[in-house]
Amino acid sequence: MTVLLALFGGMALLLYGIQLTGDGLQRAAGGRLRQLLTGLARTRLLAMVSGATVTGIIQSSSATTVMLIGFVSAGLMTFRQTLGVILGADIGTTFTVQLIAFRVTDYSLLLVGLGFTIIFMARRSVAKDVGQALLGFGFIFLGLKLILDGVAPLKTNPLAVELLASVGGSPVVAVLTAAVFSALVHSSAATIGLALALASEGLLDLGGAVAIVLGANIGTCATALAASIGATAEAKRVAVAHIAFKVLGAALVLPFIGPFTDVVASTAADPARQIANAHTFFNCGISLLFLPFTHLAARAIEALVPEDQKAENPFRTRYLDERALNQPSLALGQATREALRMADTVQAMLRDVVPVFRNDDQELLEDVERRDDQVDFLEREIKLFLARLEREAMGTDLSRKEIGLISVIGNLENIGDIIDKNLMELARKKLYHARRFSEAGWAELLEFHAMTSKNLERAIAAFAANDRGLAQEVLDQRPVMRQRERELRESHLGRLRAGLAESLETSEIHLDILTNVKRISSHVSALVFPILEEV
Repeated sequence: MTVLLALFGGMALLLYGIQLTGDGLQRAAGGRLRQLLTGLARTRLLAMVSGATVTGIIQSSSATTVMLIGFVSAGLMTFRQTLGVILGADIGTTFTVQLIAFRVTDYSLLLVGLGFTIIFMARRSVAKDVGQALLGFGFIFLGLKLILDGVAPLKTNPLAVELLASVGGSPVVAVLTAAVFSALVHSSAATIGLALALASEGLLDLGGAVAIVLGANIGTCATALAASIGATAEAKRVAVAHIAFKVLGAALVLPFIGPFTDVVASTAADPARQIANAHTFFNCGISLLFLPFTHLAARAIEALVPEDQKAENPFRTRYLDERALNQPSLALGQATREALRMADTVQAMLRDVVPVFRNDDQELLEDVERRDDQVDFLEREIKLFLARLEREAMGTDLSRKEIGLISVIGNLENIGDIIDKNLMELARKKLYHARRFSEAGWAELLEFHAMTSKNLERAIAAFAANDRGLAQEVLDQRPVMRQRERELRESHLGRLRAGLAESLETSEIHLDILTNVKRISSHVSALVFPILEEV
């Protein structure tokens, strides 16, 4: 019972430490992780480097692969671009195991104390995140120490020795057992850490430990496979590629596990170092072996996982993926793409205001009103999506971006409502009463509408590119728009004083259009405030 409690508590600390470290380092890196993965995927070699770097930071190849699935689902990357990153992630995942293999368990409490002190004393969020990472490392080593101390009594238990010997003596059984265990705990590092502890106490021979390393690498693919369920075909291919590289690599090594074990044994005298080296050799080996053939792998996987069947679907979100909620940087990227889709719809609605009034087009009028329902739907779904973000993994920068994004979609929704509930009602009134604008009045309305449309186009471009210069141009138009609206209102009143019949019969509609387009202009200016307020 004491041994079981030590294993249970030690594994819990080990897994929690890995999670704490990954979350802390991920928050400290912020949105740079996404830029690193998507920005360096242009060539296979750079993609591999970016995958290794990101995985070294977040301590999990599964987490990197899940991020890739989200990027592909959101259209930020193509499946073929991810292959090099996946192979790089295999290299990056060796960092944790190499670290665990060092005899630093005696310093675990020092790391725990240091990490807690930094979290408690630090004022800046980045320092707190680094403190959390140190605390996580402390828990990893403390958990390993508990496991090492806990399994020591097993050496005197004949049944335990015989059971472990039978597992270690059959490589296939060891691979399958490790694969299942890694899939259950969602961590190959934890599985290998347990094997490392058993081998250090002489309960597991090196051959059995190497087989466990192979199985742990296969089992860790379960997380990515689960994340791909319900995703696009491109995203599913990412998970399949992750599995294929690991399974093929294990299949190539397993027949030669004896010579491979001999090579590993010659690298160090310490069993822990030997196991860590086996993990490193395996992952570096499959990465270097498969990297030149990623184009062939892509073709094979594309044939294995066919394209999605195109079908007529009701209107829905296109980029939001709830599997990205624990990756705030990725989730905000998805929400931003959905907001841009929302902006395109609003821009098209504003553009169609002119033909609705000019042609008294009731069919187009009703279509504009339907599109406002789509805008309302997107605004609601984006807000609900953002409300479910993993707060613990968000830093100050990402929180500010979230607030800015909520402001943007709120102003877009207000513009859509003004077009739907005000301008379309005025268009319906003009249609039903068969009114006509004067030529001069219509020309002025067209001019004011064009100015507002142009400014909306600038604002959307500034939002998409996070361009402060363009955002300032939008803001600089505010006094110009106000002044022009006053001039156009005076011009219309002049035509009324002159007794122009068309102006008399459309006066209420004309002035209300000016008022509502001016309201739209105010919301357009508000769209760029979050960009200009960024520090």
